[in-house]
Amino acid sequence: MSQKPLTYADAGVSIDAGNALVKAIGPLARSTARPGADAELGGFGGFFDLRAAGYQDPLLVAANDGVGTKLKLAIETGRHDDVGIDLVAMCANDLIVQGAEPLFFLDYYACAKLDNSVASAVVASIAEGCRQAGCALIGGETAEMPGMYAEGDYDLAGFCVGAVERDRVLTGARIEPGDVILGLASSGVHSNGFSLVRRIIAERGWDLAEQLPGQGGRSLGEVLLEPTRIYVRDLLPLIQEGKVKGLAHITGGGLLENIPRVLPDSCHAIVETGNWQLPPIFAMLQQGGNIAADEMARTFNCGVGMAVIVPAGVRDAFGDGAFEIGRIEEGPRGCTVRGAAGTWNSTEDWSATHNA
Repeated sequence: MSQKPLTYADAGVSIDAGNALVKAIGPLARSTARPGADAELGGFGGFFDLRAAGYQDPLLVAANDGVGTKLKLAIETGRHDDVGIDLVAMCANDLIVQGAEPLFFLDYYACAKLDNSVASAVVASIAEGCRQAGCALIGGETAEMPGMYAEGDYDLAGFCVGAVERDRVLTGARIEPGDVILGLASSGVHSNGFSLVRRIIAERGWDLAEQLPGQGGRSLGEVLLEPTRIYVRDLLPLIQEGKVKGLAHITGGGLLENIPRVLPDSCHAIVETGNWQLPPIFAMLQQGGNIAADEMARTFNCGVGMAVIVPAGVRDAFGDGAFEIGRIEEGPRGCTVRGAAGTWNSTEDWSATHNA
């Protein structure tokens, strides 16, 4: 009895579908071209010309990240048009806190079976994120792996490389008592804390399609999937002018654990939550999960996506886009978050719990 010859397609992987996707996303990548990279796809690797980008004595800075379980909400709601912005944001925002300009980006898209309509929407949003961050999409990998993922599921990872002139690196070493902490507003929950968000949704039986009051007719799912704000264009000119002493990207660990990461040993951050209004989505989550105040400050950005530490005299350089959330005082390296009405209050010493 003769055996039928098997092909890769018989095993669930379509080379033709992969080739069609690369052809479809080529123009998206080209739309992200910038000095130093033509953003053409198809080679075994991507090139970047630092000299063409204008650098003289640069240090390279690299970051990689994912979107986490926020992807599950995108898959459940069929909304794939923004998650790529989240992917770029999580990497590019981690570069800018070190003073680095994001230069180029690569993505990894993995699924059980390639659906080109979904994959194209995701890559289109990655390209949009790259345009917002000013970096070129120079390559990536699409992996079709039946048996590894459930049908309809996919995962994302991103890799971003940036550069900063050696004398412009942000280390936080210049931060001192008397400096001011400014907050740049988040666009929403961003891309951290979604395992808890999904637990609350499941336990409360919330409908992702339900419209939320005061949100311009948007549904709960749309509000939660609002893409992460990319802060590169807002901050890069001010960093290059020397007006920023330190930056903290408020991701996992929230305000309590991210601000101390950029502080010298003798500096303590005091954050006054009464200085800004908790956005409605966070108030809804806090109430829905009966979340303690210190857990909120440790899990979510609570409306502050980026903390900027500056000398008191340059506060006005940031305009209306920044609001004062606290100050730097002398003390052990750490962060105290004070609630205006006792709602949030944590005086945990960061240095005491992070002695690696």
